[in-house]
Amino acid sequence: MNGPKDVTRTVILPHAPGGGRAAARIKSGNQTSRTLLPSGFTLIELLVVIAVIAVLMAILMPALNRAKEQGKRAGCLSNLKQLTLAWLMYIDQNDERLVNGDTREYTAMYNPGLKFSESHYNETPWVETDWRTTMTEREKINAIMTGALYPYVNTLKVYKCSTLERRTADAYGAVSATLRTYAIMDSMNCKSWLDRSPDMKMFKKRGEIRDAAFRAVMVDDGGTGMSALGGFTTRDLRTIRGGNHSWWDPPPVRHGEGTNWSFADGHADYHKWEDPRTVEFGKQTRPTANSPQQPDNPDLIWSAQVVWGNR
Repeated sequence: MNGPKDVTRTVILPHAPGGGRAAARIKSGNQTSRTLLPSGFTLIELLVVIAVIAVLMAILMPALNRAKEQGKRAGCLSNLKQLTLAWLMYIDQNDERLVNGDTREYTAMYNPGLKFSESHYNETPWVETDWRTTMTEREKINAIMTGALYPYVNTLKVYKCSTLERRTADAYGAVSATLRTYAIMDSMNCKSWLDRSPDMKMFKKRGEIRDAAFRAVMVDDGGTGMSALGGFTTRDLRTIRGGNHSWWDPPPVRHGEGTNWSFADGHADYHKWEDPRTVEFGKQTRPTANSPQQPDNPDLIWSAQVVWGNR
């Protein structure tokens, strides 16, 4: 009769030291088990995995950033629509008069005795002065809350786009953060410039506005501080065609290489600049008025049309 035989089995052991394969013999009765187990990743395998992850991140991050920025752009457009609806409601309830688009930059216009077409006498600005660099956050909040549009839009965050950089405020030495990033066109009851051109006339009543779907009311200028205090303005077409091919206020470069605008019919839209000179001037760390000459710049033409008309 044959006796019991020794039996050897292979058993996998965890974590062999030194990165090799572990071996052990396990004996039970007359049986002996021998085990082998592959270890964890080698250094080369780990480096390959890390490299693959890095490549995937490089591919995905720009797309994720674009999606995030598109969300902010949509939120900004919503703010502009709400503010422009308030602008229209103000007109409905104030005998067709446009709200004062200034922020008390042009103080002489508040004096009595001026012609109605050139005056802000007894007109409360849509937002009171909030652009002085020495103002505290509390003072800026009060400036918005005492403005003529606040009864119609009484949520502070609507006055500011979520895409907001401190670099502009810091460049001007502002002691507190920007709380308003939107400006009204000079043509929309802010400031006439008839001494520059007969076409640069501000509107006082809704009936004066022609082609409302193409006449800008507000723009997201990013809170450009001391370079654009009261409203937003450009040269008019007559001036540009006469040879002055320069920006007046710096062109806002927001949400990519353009910015959001609202119009007198109540809609809001994003407009992307076409000329790289526009983007270069608008992206200055400290925005300044009056650019170098930019002949044949289509952005100057488009801006002149939506601000002052005369297409």
